Amino acid sequence: MANNVNTIEIRGFLHLAGLFKERGWTSPLNFVIPGEISGQQLLKMLDIPDDQVEAVFVNGKAQPLAYAVIKSGDRVALVPPGTPGPYRVYLGFVEL
Repeated sequence: MANNVNTIEIRGFLHLAGLFKERGWTSPLNFVIPGEISGQQLLKMLDIPDDQVEAVFVNGKAQPLAYAVIKSGDRVALVPPGTPGPYRVYLGFVEL
């Protein structure tokens, strides 16, 4: 990862990996953020519609997009909708 203090690593899964490739982005993508941001702010900065991402892994921990908090140095993975039902609960995408 770059030495920039406000850099994060981002990966996209499934069709989001294709989007990264279409846009000429590396995987992982080293991306500079202005400071602590939400998952939704990150998507806005990347110009990815909210409905294209169901969950975000931040440093290996799955979180619903609405609750994700991303800070400098974090490793982020974007997960699109379509994960089978039981795994959505198991991975923490949704709560019962």
